Amino acid sequence: MNLTKLDKILEEQPSYRAKQIKLALFNDLIQNWDEVKTLPLSLRETLNKECTLSIDSQIVASDDKNTIKALIKLKDGLSVESVLMRHKEKRNTVCVSSQVGCPLNCSFCATGKMGLKRNLEVFEIIEQVLLFARNSKEGERISNIVFMGMGEPFLNYDNVMEAIRILNDKDGFNIGARHISISTAGVIDGIKKLSEESLQINLSVSLHAPNDKLRSELMPINNEHSIEELLETVDDYIKKTNRKVMFEYLMIRDVNDSNVHVRELSRLMRKPLYFVNLIEYNPTGVFKPSLRMNEFKELLEKKGVRVTQRYRFGQNIKAACGQLAGKQ
Repeated sequence: MNLTKLDKILEEQPSYRAKQIKLALFNDLIQNWDEVKTLPLSLRETLNKECTLSIDSQIVASDDKNTIKALIKLKDGLSVESVLMRHKEKRNTVCVSSQVGCPLNCSFCATGKMGLKRNLEVFEIIEQVLLFARNSKEGERISNIVFMGMGEPFLNYDNVMEAIRILNDKDGFNIGARHISISTAGVIDGIKKLSEESLQINLSVSLHAPNDKLRSELMPINNEHSIEELLETVDDYIKKTNRKVMFEYLMIRDVNDSNVHVRELSRLMRKPLYFVNLIEYNPTGVFKPSLRMNEFKELLEKKGVRVTQRYRFGQNIKAACGQLAGKQ
């Protein structure tokens, strides 16, 4: 799909054409401009030539069909992955990528091992959601978006926010802002910018360690901004938005799952609008999943920490957290 010339083409059209095109793309889910009979033939011909709607993709599903992973080939030959997760309560969440690869090199993440190839353009973010919408079952709609796929969203801030506005637009996908989440490894400038946005989208912070020494070993970004500095920025965000913040904590065996880590984490996480989301580690290298997930959760709860446990999707098709690497 390539919509880079769409705005320029619409400059010469009546203003109502933009709404017609949004509804055709995101509501009617057209795959060819000839389907939009309300557009003049000459415009459809131009759009078919300059703004192709086909998405070059490969799709694989888990055995239970609750997780679907898509590998999308981009115009320059690079590839990006995204994931659809079907929940029991009829929520359908797309885990969206914002970059091809990632520059942050977290030790537990397959995407980080790729390095950064480039940022995704706005339409390359949108087409990930569009692909799953086109392939949805009858009566099924995309209800939630999480920017937790490949890349660090706040290092592609402008394109991510423009994509979110399209996803939220009532003439676009019409997905409520409170059903859209951005996960950051701790890019402080991005958190500050988000606190000034009018959209009430959700913020998640990948923490994964309760002290600076361990977090710096797992996540090199911590060498730039300490946990203390990160939490101060989050507190400022909460003051401005009055919104809860989720701290993601990947449970890695004999690395960050001891009773000492419980005590350290509980001291950091007792604030009213903080809550911790425990994630089972999905194999990507030298680490192993923790055997103490339930016990760790119970100990945190006893210390007054609000904590949830993430349901794991798609490990067997390498679609789970940290496993996306843009490979066939």
